Amino acid sequence: MELRQLEYFVAVAEERHFTRAAQRMLVSQSGLSASVRALERELGSPLFVRTTRSVELTGAGRALLVEATRTLAGARAAREAVAAVQGLLRGTLAVGIEQCVTIDIGALLARFRARHPNVEVRLRQAGSAVLAQDIADGRLDVAFVTLPGPPPDGVRLLPLTTEPMVLLCDPGHRLAGEPQVTWAELEGETFVDFHGDWGARQLTDHAFAACGATRQVALEVYDVHTLIDLVRCGLGIAVVPRPIARKESAASLCAVPMTGAGDRGWAVSVAVPDTDRPSPAAQELLAYLDR
Repeated sequence: MELRQLEYFVAVAEERHFTRAAQRMLVSQSGLSASVRALERELGSPLFVRTTRSVELTGAGRALLVEATRTLAGARAAREAVAAVQGLLRGTLAVGIEQCVTIDIGALLARFRARHPNVEVRLRQAGSAVLAQDIADGRLDVAFVTLPGPPPDGVRLLPLTTEPMVLLCDPGHRLAGEPQVTWAELEGETFVDFHGDWGARQLTDHAFAACGATRQVALEVYDVHTLIDLVRCGLGIAVVPRPIARKESAASLCAVPMTGAGDRGWAVSVAVPDTDRPSPAAQELLAYLDR
C-alpha cells in the first residue's frame, strides 16, 4: 500500500466522482482508476459502489477513509517536521473558519503567505461542528470555531474571545427598544437561525433548553447576510452574536441584549489537533494572533 494510492482513494471518496478526482490530483482518470483497483485487490474488498451516476463508499471504504485521512496527515506532518528542522517552512496549511468569528482571516492568511510563499494555503468555510470533526480526522490543521460544548476526541480548543448574544428584530417588533430580554420571553416567536452545525445555533438551542422554553425555527440559513435579510423583512427574529448585529446590513434592525439562561457567551476558539504540538505551519500562523 502506497501513500499515492491512499491520496487517490481519498480524492475519489471526497469528490464522489472519478473524473473530478483525477482532475484534482492532476492525473489521468485511467491511472487513478487503476490505482484504486490495485488498492481494492490488495485489501481484498471493494471500496466503492460504482454506478453510471454516482460513486459511493462501501462499508470497507468508509472504514478506510478514516484511517487513510489520518495516515496522510501523519505523513505530511513528518515531512513538514523535517523541513522545519532544516529551517524551512513548506508543505500545506489547511485552515477552517465559520462565518463571522471576529477573525480577519484574509489579512491573517495574506500575512502568512507573504512570509512563507512555499506553503500552500487551503481554506474551508463550514459550521463549527463540521470543522472540529475535520480537525479530529486530520483534514484540517487549524480551525476558528465556536463550540458551546466539548470538542470531539482528538481536538483541543485555544480560547480567543467571547461575545454576548443579542436579539435581532425588526423595529416594529414588540421587544424592540427593550433594555434587555430573557430567553424565556421569546417563547412562541418565529425564528430565523443557522443550520445545526453552526456554533451560534448550538448555543441558542442549549440556552432555550436550559430555561425550559420551546421555539420554532421556521427558516434555516447557511449565511449571515440571508439571515439579516429575512429578519429585516419581518419573517422572524434571530438571536445572534453581537458582531453580526453590528454589520452594516443590520443597521436598520434593533439589537436587544439577551440575559438569563446562564448568560452564555459566544466563545471563539482555535481548534487544533490534541497532540504535543501543531504542525510547524500551524504554529507559525497561530503566533501571528499574538503579534
